[in-house]
Amino acid sequence: MLLHLQGILTADELRAARAVLLDAQAPWIDGRSSAGDQAVARKNNEQLAQDSDACRGLQALVLAALGRDPLFFSAALPRRIFNPLFNRYTPHASHYGAHVDNAVVHSREPGQWVRTDLSCTLFLAEPHEYEGGELLVHEPQGERRFKLPAGDLLLYPGTTLHEVTPVTRGARLASFFWIESMVRGGEKRQLLFEMDMALLKLRQRGEDPALVQLTGTYHNLLRLWATP
Repeated sequence: MLLHLQGILTADELRAARAVLLDAQAPWIDGRSSAGDQAVARKNNEQLAQDSDACRGLQALVLAALGRDPLFFSAALPRRIFNPLFNRYTPHASHYGAHVDNAVVHSREPGQWVRTDLSCTLFLAEPHEYEGGELLVHEPQGERRFKLPAGDLLLYPGTTLHEVTPVTRGARLASFFWIESMVRGGEKRQLLFEMDMALLKLRQRGEDPALVQLTGTYHNLLRLWATP
């Protein structure tokens, strides 16, 4: 399941994040410092230093935004979230070749391993601010390209082959991170998400005994499949 979540960041949060990332003193380093064995030869971008105050402040901002978004919770059912990282693509550090994310990654803070059931890209630059830089997702039925408005997020399976196409003008800014879900199976997560969205629509029509029963069924399935 690929899901486009709109407006994860408020306008004020987006301005604050961009001010940090666009600051001339922002601590950008070689993005290959966080790449796994498979990806290191394919990665050519810059990354905000993880041990910097700038990165820690932005991590708190993004995690707070995710925590208040009910659609994100319904789709991801997060058990653990890898602390968000931040990258920049420019014509001088322009692309990330096709790769699959590592199955497990180690988060420095709070010092834990996270299974990458879901990958996330939170766009922090507007599409008109850079040329190229699409998130290209390879699926059995073909390629899909994403270049979302600033503040929007793409959620997609961690098993997905994906890449960032070369940036030829401007700067592509984004946050990226991974989620270990309480429900490991992607098909089960999708069924629960679709059921939750259907229940939301039914609730808008008013209460009904059948609605109460279906809500109970949703939670019983979640109880059966979840590992909190």
